Amino acid sequence: MSGSAAVAKGVVSRWFRRGPWETAAMTLISGGIVMLVQPWSIDLYGYSFVTILTGTLGYVVVSHFPE
Repeated sequence: MSGSAAVAKGVVSRWFRRGPWETAAMTLISGGIVMLVQPWSIDLYGYSFVTILTGTLGYVVVSHFPE
């Protein structure tokens, strides 16, 4: 493996680690749930399903990333 390929692989493996991305996906899901149950804004309620769905799909994708 050449030097630049090793560096590129290191950068890719650093960006696609499971831990931080799982945390971000779970935070997005939690934010969607908060948006769903808040009583102040109908706009937040309207976007809550899309937010929860995006977080769930993100979590499914991220669960296949390496440790």
